[in-house]
Amino acid sequence: MPVSLKIAFAAFERPRGVLIVFCGEGLKFGPKTQRLLSPIGDLFRRAAAADRFTAKNGSTLDIIAPSGLNLPRLVVIGTGKERDLKSRDLVNLGGTSMGVVPKGAPQATILTEFASGSLKSDQIADLALGARLRAYTFDQYKTKKKEDDERATSVEVNFACANASAAEKAWARTSGVAEGVVLARDLINEPANVLYPAEFARRASALRKLGVIVEVVDVPAMKKLGMGAVLGVGQGSSHEPKIVIMRWNGGKRRADPVAFIGKGVCFDSGGISIKPAQGMEDMKGDMAGAACVVGLIHALASRKAKVNAIGAIGLVENMPDGRAQRPGDIVTTMSGQTIEVINTDAEGRLVLADVLHYVNKRFKPRFMIDLATLTGAIMVALGQEYAGLFSNDDKLAERVTKAGEATGERVWRMPLGPEYDKIIDSKFADMKNTGGRWAGSITAAQLLKRFVGETPWAHLDIAGTALGSPQNEINKSWSAGWGVRLLDRLSEDYYER
Repeated sequence: MPVSLKIAFAAFERPRGVLIVFCGEGLKFGPKTQRLLSPIGDLFRRAAAADRFTAKNGSTLDIIAPSGLNLPRLVVIGTGKERDLKSRDLVNLGGTSMGVVPKGAPQATILTEFASGSLKSDQIADLALGARLRAYTFDQYKTKKKEDDERATSVEVNFACANASAAEKAWARTSGVAEGVVLARDLINEPANVLYPAEFARRASALRKLGVIVEVVDVPAMKKLGMGAVLGVGQGSSHEPKIVIMRWNGGKRRADPVAFIGKGVCFDSGGISIKPAQGMEDMKGDMAGAACVVGLIHALASRKAKVNAIGAIGLVENMPDGRAQRPGDIVTTMSGQTIEVINTDAEGRLVLADVLHYVNKRFKPRFMIDLATLTGAIMVALGQEYAGLFSNDDKLAERVTKAGEATGERVWRMPLGPEYDKIIDSKFADMKNTGGRWAGSITAAQLLKRFVGETPWAHLDIAGTALGSPQNEINKSWSAGWGVRLLDRLSEDYYER
């Protein structure tokens, strides 16, 4: 659950609590900051020299109880070369700002001025976004909380700015994105005994209060649609599969929608092809793609995005049971294509195969992007810094890549080609669900490609970025809610006209 963080914007008056200011190259401050710090004389420069602080981007200098300011703490954060700063850098600086607020401090004031002058409203909103994401924690299952720890979860951060009303307006828009990321993180961090398919569908249905149209497709409906792939994955679990369709209609009435599809395996034991015990607990997060889609639709609806968007998530549990799918089984997908199940632990692509076809056939979207913690192979290739990007459309791939660079949620394009199709051709069916060890993430994408037709499509393999996410300035959680900011930026930059 997130820290109880109150964000406020006000014209600069008298700072309260911890004071946080920014410093540029050459230890330069903006004019308001200079005036504010004038009572401390050369204290800052002496402290900077002692600590070898040079205002490198993201570096900090902490001065406790600075004489002349009557404040408990002054923290100076370096910006480096301001001309090089981009939106993602502002977000990171906001996270750094939140990170220097000591545990238990009830208030902090961030002076939104760089050496070059006051920040614009959208830049202030980026700072606030970073602060909001850095403040996130997930600890509601800890019953032994010390009283001081509970007090430490409540803090008021005041952004002192030149135009408070403009900053508030910018934040009203950006806060929806922040809450979308928080929602995705919460979903991914939940244990599987709490967040099974029906409960996930219930939480996704809460988006109705934002004006999102939500439909839940149950097992009888899936059988009628012929979704043998989804049903096959879920047949070994006591929790029945669900497919949730979320529609945000913020664009022109007859405009074709954009579509986002998420893999939602609420727990993946591997099925009959069971996983090793070590690390299996992390498979509660095998629904990170679906969590991202729910968070994204929340973000789009919260900021009233001028786009028609479809969010579709396939929710299942993959469990070993007397009814479970077996290696060697052949399933018939909604598209009519058949898949031989070589390994029941290659289940995510089966779920996506049916959901991709369903969305494509029913909604005829401008493009489809799916997100899935699909393969360990992508982590071997890219580690945890980039998600794998596979696409049948160069323009869409380029746009996703640019949105990733802008937000810091980066992707790296991987190849597709008919040569890889041969690896998943089956002797007994149209295809098999795994081609073995070599090119594992590519062959998984090749299978998905068979279910998208000519529609522009991109597949994001987020196995490395979504779970056990790298700790950074804006994330100290097991999951970063990766992908919400990336896809929100993609929509905003290219599809909201």
